[in-house]
Amino acid sequence: MAKNTKNRKAALAKVDLNKEYSLGDAAGVVKEITFTKFDASVDIDVRLGVDPRKADQMVRGIVTLPHGTGKEVKVLVLCTPDKEQEAKDAGADYVGLDDYIAKIEKGWTDVDVIITMPAVMAKVGRLGRILGPRNLMPNPKSGTVTPEVGKAVKEVKAGKIDFKVDKTGIIHTSIGKVSFSPEMLAANAAEVIATLNKLKPSSAKGTYIRSVTLSSTMSPAVTVDKNSI
Repeated sequence: MAKNTKNRKAALAKVDLNKEYSLGDAAGVVKEITFTKFDASVDIDVRLGVDPRKADQMVRGIVTLPHGTGKEVKVLVLCTPDKEQEAKDAGADYVGLDDYIAKIEKGWTDVDVIITMPAVMAKVGRLGRILGPRNLMPNPKSGTVTPEVGKAVKEVKAGKIDFKVDKTGIIHTSIGKVSFSPEMLAANAAEVIATLNKLKPSSAKGTYIRSVTLSSTMSPAVTVDKNSI
């Protein structure tokens, strides 16, 4: 048996996957039961008591994680020439317009976030069929369509993420890396949950936050005790 598998089994033996842990303890457990040679992402899954098919129960928002995501975010800014320097100074990885639109039309999507400005949305809008399915389409609600492209780039690089509920009523997003301390992961998770609470639709009935779990790329889900949040 590979050493890694042995370690994983030993770690799993220490964890009661039926137990509910406080946010900080759950973060510690996920770190303990993750055995990867790479720095795996840690994700939060929050099951909400909403019906996403109803427009007034669509939960979507933006959160800036206090400790960032831990991952290098590649940002493309599609803007007019007068804004290019502002985008570059803010740390954008790629800056341009027509040349990048042509590249994307040929299938290039090697970025994590695309930021653009209202003045060029008519051009960018044509890319919807390519960018939409990859969750890359700029959107005013997520702050990625804005005249202040430099500010938007800095926020994304500092750990601003956007999320939306999926069709099964779950919010799934990354809150950091296994190398983060349990305190950092718990603080990032708490920020996501606080933002979700603020976004509770008035038409949502019953329990709003049904369940919260933390997991890494290669670990089982650890359940968080909702009363500890």
